[in-house]
Amino acid sequence: MGDKAQTHHPGAAGRALTADRPTSVRNVVLVGHTGSGKTTLVEALALTAGAVNRAGRVEDGGTVSDYDDIEHRQQRSVQLSLVPVAWDGIKVNLLDTPGYADFVGELRAGLRAADAALFVVSASDGVDGSTRMVWEECAAVGMPRAIVITHLEAARADFEEMTRICAEAFGGDDPDAVLPLYLPLRGPGQPDGHAPVTGLVGLLSRKLFDYSTGERKESEPGEDQLSGIEDARNRLIEGIIAESEDETLMDRYLGGEQVDNKTLVQDLERAVARGSFFPVLAAAPAAEGARQGLGTVELLELVTGGFPTPFEHPMPGVTTIDGRPRELKPCDTDGPLVAEVVKTSSDPYVGRLSLVRVFSGTLRPDQPVHVSGHGLADRGHEDHDVDEKVGTLSMAFGKQQRPVTHAVAGDLVCVAKLGRAETGDTLSAKDDPLLMEPWQMPDPLLPVAIRAHSKADEDKLSQGLARLVAEDPTMRLEQNQDTHQVVLWCLGEAHADVALERLRSRYGVQVDVVPHKVSLRETFATKATGRGRHVKQSGGHGQYAICEIEVEPLPGGSGIEFVDKVVGGAVPRQFIPSVEKGVRAQAAKGVAAGYPLVDVRVTLLDGKAHSVDSSDAAFQTAGALALREAAADARIHLLEPVAEVTVLVGDSYVGPVMSDLSGRRGRLLGTEQTGSGRTLIRAEVPEFEIGRYAVDLRSLSHGTARFDRAYARHEPMPPQIAERLREQAGDEG
Repeated sequence: MGDKAQTHHPGAAGRALTADRPTSVRNVVLVGHTGSGKTTLVEALALTAGAVNRAGRVEDGGTVSDYDDIEHRQQRSVQLSLVPVAWDGIKVNLLDTPGYADFVGELRAGLRAADAALFVVSASDGVDGSTRMVWEECAAVGMPRAIVITHLEAARADFEEMTRICAEAFGGDDPDAVLPLYLPLRGPGQPDGHAPVTGLVGLLSRKLFDYSTGERKESEPGEDQLSGIEDARNRLIEGIIAESEDETLMDRYLGGEQVDNKTLVQDLERAVARGSFFPVLAAAPAAEGARQGLGTVELLELVTGGFPTPFEHPMPGVTTIDGRPRELKPCDTDGPLVAEVVKTSSDPYVGRLSLVRVFSGTLRPDQPVHVSGHGLADRGHEDHDVDEKVGTLSMAFGKQQRPVTHAVAGDLVCVAKLGRAETGDTLSAKDDPLLMEPWQMPDPLLPVAIRAHSKADEDKLSQGLARLVAEDPTMRLEQNQDTHQVVLWCLGEAHADVALERLRSRYGVQVDVVPHKVSLRETFATKATGRGRHVKQSGGHGQYAICEIEVEPLPGGSGIEFVDKVVGGAVPRQFIPSVEKGVRAQAAKGVAAGYPLVDVRVTLLDGKAHSVDSSDAAFQTAGALALREAAADARIHLLEPVAEVTVLVGDSYVGPVMSDLSGRRGRLLGTEQTGSGRTLIRAEVPEFEIGRYAVDLRSLSHGTARFDRAYARHEPMPPQIAERLREQAGDEG
């Protein structure tokens, strides 16, 4: 890293991208808040590696990342993108992820597919709370990480200060594990902090790498430049030695022994690969007409030399289809096939494309595979086990698909024509079907109710929605039986906007967003009686049925209980089920504001029948009329659903979040410390008040809080709100 001879061959990277062994693959995910420069950095790395002919362009035009039309319109990444490049004989799969919180599902997919992470931090914006949270997620699983500081051209950008901030944010108890490998050099004769960065000086090699001409040139720094790096160099050496497997090295170094650079680089690479040391680097895109962006060579050296091979990635849990554990060797190219679909997308020319990470075995075109998808039924994904045939294997370069002959364990590849495979599914051999443990996906908590814009759209809506949820497991489709609404549950407003735009542009379905309805109920607050009289005679066969009922409230969750207390055959036995059927049918329609009636006992006390004119239909009608009359003389409660809400929030936001929950008619149940400066708040809140809580909480906590919700029960709503809803129901009626 900074000392190695450059043996790469720019220009070949975009074509020779079939890896023959796992050791020649590096899978790297880029993480950072929106606007930090991830996509720009990916394109700069592709340019330096020769995968593109100018920043962000493949040889026949088009960008290698953010190539979707929606991304062009929104000017931000909204999906996971794979950009493969080659450097020094190593295939590097760069996974560019969206930085906006609504697309955290794409980020989680990228983390699943990768073996290491580059955290991209803008020198002008710093480290936000959501980036810290992702860092902690990576730390929990031991994923190796490095930090790249971008936007050094911004006014007042200070690399040293940003390095300190990163050490404070990411270093935890050991800030000396977060240290720079290079220091940026600014152009001569310019005020510090405003001049462009033209080069880097390697702290280990003491070499100057000048990018001012648009191509990296190595030279010897002047004495004044060397003297300015000694403190940082000594601290870096001590940080590397502290992570060395040679326990005697620190004592020898402190005793005055000079440690050669080769040993330091080897110890550094080992510490980075096992996730105990996190180097900081600087990068900038290439200027117009330049061939290399600042720091891109150093980054590619770090990725290929310091980041782990897929062999060092822990194998996710694998079971047989019936749940029995299956032990597999990590990255065994000759082992049983186990691959996972980490992203599903639709291409207008080739159809469905699946981005697949191969964990075991070797995947080839036209290979028959078993597709297993389990565990996502609550999001509209039915469990399935089907056999399919793999189509063409390819590498994506923007909208281009370049065919490859195979994909070995540890590699990523695009697979065509898997018509049933969805994101999160497992691909395995037909004669040895297996299932991988799914990765954790965030719950969609923002409801968006939609309806087809026209009859033509209605005919295509179901298929379009099915394709949407197949591509995105962070989206849940609900057909609400109570409100008769089609509801897309999303992660936020931007997530919903992209989903609706894809419905329109990809699948030709135009929909209208309508107000989301909450599933209300009705119940009797007091005991009441009602008499249903259905007597008609208009020539020919008449209708005659009379029944008297008593209705009394029951505890929540009791449903509807029907009791027969008729004596003396006042209502013939064959018509008592008819009365019950009529009562239940009316209860389903509601008795006050049109919401289902629940939690009551209906007792049939008496009635009358006619030997000729009584019928099943007549007593059904009488039962419904009796229930309506009882409701007219009783006090009816509207019941609203109440959710149990848990909010995980930074300690500094606990007060505002609790105050906000109280303002939503919430009942606070308690708090508990969870460590890492976070508090878990528990509350019960009416669902009426949390329809947009996913959006509001993000704003309140600056994106650092998370919440979960679960249905608790229905309970009476305040009279003034209930009255307003009754009036609205009357107006709509």
